[in-house]
Amino acid sequence: MSTASALINTAGSLAAFCTTVSFVPQLVRVWRLKSARDISLTMFLVFSLGVFLWLVYGLAIHSWPVTVANAVTLALSLAILFLKLRYDRRDRAARGAPTLSR
Repeated sequence: MSTASALINTAGSLAAFCTTVSFVPQLVRVWRLKSARDISLTMFLVFSLGVFLWLVYGLAIHSWPVTVANAVTLALSLAILFLKLRYDRRDRAARGAPTLSR
């Protein structure tokens, strides 16, 4: 492997690590505050779809770095989405607003 190729692979790995780990603070914040009111549901739905498609792409091209990074990112994103839906539903119920189950 050439030096340039090694640098490119290192940059790609660092980028994947940074973008994946960037969701951990948000997940911890939502969990601690028990609120996801300030998170855009639409943005996270579209983002999660994009990450899912990256995951499919990584599997299709047999690239474990793309696959692993996007699998972890998707798991974190889906966890935030789950908490968003859970806490928003709880907040609507507390205000007496209709929920999806009513």
